[in-house]
Amino acid sequence: MELNDKQLQILAVAEKLFAELGYAGTSVRQIAKEADINIAMISYYFGSKEKLLEQLLVHRMSNFKFDLIDIIKHDDRSYSKRLEQLVSLYIQRIHKNNRIYRIIHSELQSPTRNQTFELYHNQKDENFKTLETFIKQGQQAEAFKTDVEIMLLIPTLIGTYFHFKYNQDFFVKNYKLDSKKDIDQFVETTLTKHLQSTFKALLTYEN
Repeated sequence: MELNDKQLQILAVAEKLFAELGYAGTSVRQIAKEADINIAMISYYFGSKEKLLEQLLVHRMSNFKFDLIDIIKHDDRSYSKRLEQLVSLYIQRIHKNNRIYRIIHSELQSPTRNQTFELYHNQKDENFKTLETFIKQGQQAEAFKTDVEIMLLIPTLIGTYFHFKYNQDFFVKNYKLDSKKDIDQFVETTLTKHLQSTFKALLTYEN
């Protein structure tokens, strides 16, 4: 579904408010006020707050599977190199879209949520199967170790990123990160390289 500029504006505002105030703590009226639009426009474009959140998930998750496949299909590159690229892709996407992850995790833990997040779970399953197939191919090619819990690899990556994100003041102080640019650079280089080394240690036979 191609989104117009007004729809993208509404999604951006909704994402910001959902992340800051929580999904339940954000009203459609607040979204309309922050986006400087008539409240009826949200109903016109999305139908309801639930559908708005669903569309936000679709928008943020779009093309990720294709990005995974685009890296994996380059079998002219070693399994180790493609593993590095996959880790980098995951970190880039999470860092860029960390708000939507916070919204999802918050809602999944909410005892009062009404959403099933079926789309999110289906897409997550597809992405995992894509990664799992790549790793099993690497194991068959004897490029990857077989004694690894494949299902725990992505939680390892995401958990490390969000430990950094939720304890950012600690890392900012100790790494002397003086600006957002410094933080972005740290994620792109130091954090990504650390996770690439971790994944290579877990999966490959390289020293």
